[in-house]
Amino acid sequence: MSLQTDYADAISRTLTDRLAPSQLEVIDESADHAGHVGANADGFGTHLRVRIASPAFAGKTRVAKHRLVYDAMQNFIDQGLHALAIDILD
Repeated sequence: MSLQTDYADAISRTLTDRLAPSQLEVIDESADHAGHVGANADGFGTHLRVRIASPAFAGKTRVAKHRLVYDAMQNFIDQGLHALAIDILD
């Protein structure tokens, strides 16, 4: 496995453990941001899109759903994740 695959798998495991999603897709968009602020020399792990549906979101506002995802991702943010786009799926 590559470091990029390991990183994406770690994010998927974290979100699965924390939010038990019924749908989950982690897309690394870092290569699209090469040379931008927050990009790194590795070319991955700085700009991600998470598409997620979870029973944990039931009855919550859009902002509350995003907070749950950000809370679950905090360790990755602390380690250099620069941008996180969240698509809440129904």
